[in-house]
Amino acid sequence: MGSKILPIGKDDFQKIRENEIPYYYVDKTLMIKDFIQYGNEVALITRPRRFGKTLNMTMIRDFFDNTKDSRNIFEGLAIMDTEYADRINSVPVISLSFKGRSGKTMEAIKAAIAAEVYKEYKRHGNYLENEADRKDKSYLRYFQTLKALEEEKISEASLINSIDYLLEALHTFHGVRPIVLIDEYDNPIIEAHLGGIRSEFTQFFYASFLTLALKGNPHLGQALLTGIQRVAKESIFSKLNNIVVYTVLSKHYSPYFGLNREETAELLAYYDLDLNEEVSVFYDGYLFSGTSMYNPWSILSYANEKVLRSYWVKTSDNVLIKDSVLEAQYDFHRGFKKLIIDGKVSVGINLEASFAELPRTDTLWGLFVNAGYLTVTKEDYRRNRFTVRLPNEEVRAEFKVVVAAYTKLSSEMLQDMLFALTDGEMDNFFDIYQKLVLQSTSYHDSKENAYHMLMLGMVMHLRDLYNITSNIESGHGRSDIILESRDASRSHIVIEFKQGENVDELKVKALAQIHEKKYYAGLTGDILCIGIAHNKKVCKLTHEIIRA
Repeated sequence: MGSKILPIGKDDFQKIRENEIPYYYVDKTLMIKDFIQYGNEVALITRPRRFGKTLNMTMIRDFFDNTKDSRNIFEGLAIMDTEYADRINSVPVISLSFKGRSGKTMEAIKAAIAAEVYKEYKRHGNYLENEADRKDKSYLRYFQTLKALEEEKISEASLINSIDYLLEALHTFHGVRPIVLIDEYDNPIIEAHLGGIRSEFTQFFYASFLTLALKGNPHLGQALLTGIQRVAKESIFSKLNNIVVYTVLSKHYSPYFGLNREETAELLAYYDLDLNEEVSVFYDGYLFSGTSMYNPWSILSYANEKVLRSYWVKTSDNVLIKDSVLEAQYDFHRGFKKLIIDGKVSVGINLEASFAELPRTDTLWGLFVNAGYLTVTKEDYRRNRFTVRLPNEEVRAEFKVVVAAYTKLSSEMLQDMLFALTDGEMDNFFDIYQKLVLQSTSYHDSKENAYHMLMLGMVMHLRDLYNITSNIESGHGRSDIILESRDASRSHIVIEFKQGENVDELKVKALAQIHEKKYYAGLTGDILCIGIAHNKKVCKLTHEIIRA
């Protein structure tokens, strides 16, 4: 087993590279070469959480920052063998991270952003204060803003202009246009969206703060942003429309976020582990422009604990995903149902707009892909149709939380109900199911499909134990839901729904229909047949076990 430390939770390049006991580092420094060669004035890279965005941004910062001497921490890395090695420490850098910069109100979020800006003002102040001519307009603006930031008395107008003032001062002082790096740039708008202040915040943040600094600014060299998704081009608030966006489907930058198979195998071997099929099923499956990638956070955690389990699930807040699913349109729910049944679905996707600003079906699918819950396996740009699937077993475990939100059940309550169903404890199952109906369906639901969809969302959790089908030709008709057990010792389950006023009569008809249509044709062994009848918030159930 190797002696290098696993850099779990470490996302600062300099700290990783200069530590007395070396950390394990996968060389991604050729990203710097691409950043120079692409030459975009403003670019955004969208990737899921925990795929190395912050580490790569600090790597770029440390390479270019002319206030540092970074040659020792880049020694032996790929970028130093290129024609761009002499660019090291040659450019002033403004490096901001909005990860963790959040709040419940406009004032709180602005204060958090001001604190991040102050950090950069203070860092550059050591140079400007010693040598700058304060009579120069750019320096006066800089020092006035610095004082306001120090005293926490900065006005909104000054905060909006703060990056522009810093750019002007650095460009004037160094004679070189600075690079601006903004990590997790979309975190504040996600917080604002969840707090119900999205429109007000977007006007400030995108239309003013970022636009003034990044669009047509004569003092800007290049800017690079990272986040989950971009602000919508179509938004009336978005004047920041000059960004080149590199999504998970873009070839540009695709090798630098995540670990490819060779990198993963080498890392695991260093810690006496094999990249076998079981590990691949659990952590592989992300496709970035056709390249198979592993989640680095999960691989590092697995190498540390040597236990195959979900690690990514612990790393991020999925409130936006869950809330978005509950607010989604009918078209999304239709595709979501197919995803639950088949594990994949063909849909239209918009990866270059924020669901928070454009709450449409295609932007919601885009959110799922950008956030790492789904990956694209087939692309048809002409028709805007993309086949998406759950990447791996780890994400599938996290996806259960989303499905629980979709059915409006707590994860614990859902698990108890499914245990009761698979163990044949029908009284316990029905007791929990009745509570579900009371809390999660509208009084005005009058179609069988509403309850069918709820049940389908719930039994998706049982895909390890059953082959699940819905509305598939079976026997002499189309059954609502069939759970074909993968284990001969466990009963198959057939469920039929009815909707109407006389629930006592309809539950019997539902059960009778299972027999009349022979929905269990082709199944052998014990079969649990369940008839469920609904009338708005009232439901009744009957069941029997047969052997075929």
